[in-house]
Amino acid sequence: MIHAQVQQRGYEIERMCALGGVSRAGYYRYWQASAPRHEETALRDEVQRLSLGNRHNGYRVITVLLQRAGWAVNHKRVQRLRREDNLLCVTGKTFRPATTNSDHRFTVHANLARRMVATTVNQLWVADITYVRLSEEFVYLAVVLDAFSRKVIGWCMAAHLQASLALDALEMALRTREVMPGLVHHSDRGVKYACGDYVRRLQLAGIQPSMSRPGCPWDNAMAESFMRTLKREEVDGRVYRNLADAQASIGGFLEEVYNRQRLHSALAYQAPEAYEASQPLLLHSPHPANAAAAA
Repeated sequence: MIHAQVQQRGYEIERMCALGGVSRAGYYRYWQASAPRHEETALRDEVQRLSLGNRHNGYRVITVLLQRAGWAVNHKRVQRLRREDNLLCVTGKTFRPATTNSDHRFTVHANLARRMVATTVNQLWVADITYVRLSEEFVYLAVVLDAFSRKVIGWCMAAHLQASLALDALEMALRTREVMPGLVHHSDRGVKYACGDYVRRLQLAGIQPSMSRPGCPWDNAMAESFMRTLKREEVDGRVYRNLADAQASIGGFLEEVYNRQRLHSALAYQAPEAYEASQPLLLHSPHPANAAAAA
């Protein structure tokens, strides 16, 4: 916990090492020996940041960057971490977040949202998944947004990346929103969204699935932008004790801060809930088919 506490107080590792008269490499070696799980989690987080920050960074470049920063790491360890976190596919011509695995046998649906402009609620929902770092592991957050108001209408956190994570977020949205005729659900091409259980649930609710084009994370730009806001305003710099702590903190941010307080320039500087309330006759009771399915 020493490393996390030092970062949380805002001190730079390099500055602290200089004050203590030790090298950064020596500090990281001591940390690896004394708290291996904390060190492994922090290293994985740094590997993810370097991999996703520049898709041209291969394992050799990342190894050099880590070593220059003082990490006691070799290229074999970097390769292992990238393989375990599904980062090997980031380099090359395509871009895939660490939470996306589009190498699957399921049908990939056409991008119906590419030229859509939502003019009311429940015309276009967008979904995505991101990771959240705890002190010794990663957990995952799935969200569903209404593209018209940018409101978070469904979310779920879990310590796994199974399809049920995305499904539980979808079920939350279906419990509180009406499925309007022609409603489109847009996501990336990941297996969680393309699998049979998820697509069947969309079809049962009368929702049309839509997926991004290969190698085009910009096709889901609204969800990507939301994730950046979440990381910048809530997650970055926080040390969550465990999954329950992360759920409570992030859930509070989503429902109390983001939906009710955070102002958006695209919404005439209103929060999502206030913006929806300002639009006449937008909110409706849940669709009977959704209520029956949820029950």
